[in-house]
Amino acid sequence: MVRRVTLEVSTPALLFPAISLLFLSFTNRFLHLAALIRQLHKDWLEKGDDLLRSQIDNLRRRLTLIRAMQLFGAFSLFLCVASMVSVIAGLQVIAVPSFTVALLLMGCSLACLCYEVWISGGALRILLKAMEERR
Repeated sequence: MVRRVTLEVSTPALLFPAISLLFLSFTNRFLHLAALIRQLHKDWLEKGDDLLRSQIDNLRRRLTLIRAMQLFGAFSLFLCVASMVSVIAGLQVIAVPSFTVALLLMGCSLACLCYEVWISGGALRILLKAMEERR
């Protein structure tokens, strides 16, 4: 027996506040990293320190993840809109898969966020290791 799923306009609309908050968070992380990278790059040009280079490499990975978070989130938002338009047009055949993919993309965005948070401690570990080695 096949169970038919139907959506109402309010269901995909539930993701809009979450997506807005996530984009704000992602943008803040991006801007903070961009400023940090500029400062580290300036310091690296002046000193040429390997410690700075390893921090810049860590930040490069984090920046890539943040861009992926933003893209997954943007596509998720786009598919939520497509799902809502499909519900209004009475096209449940399009609405349900669009919303399902939107949820999956939001999950991918959150998975990238979790990984980025995990490796964000990498720069701090680099500094702590350097401090320990100087003793």
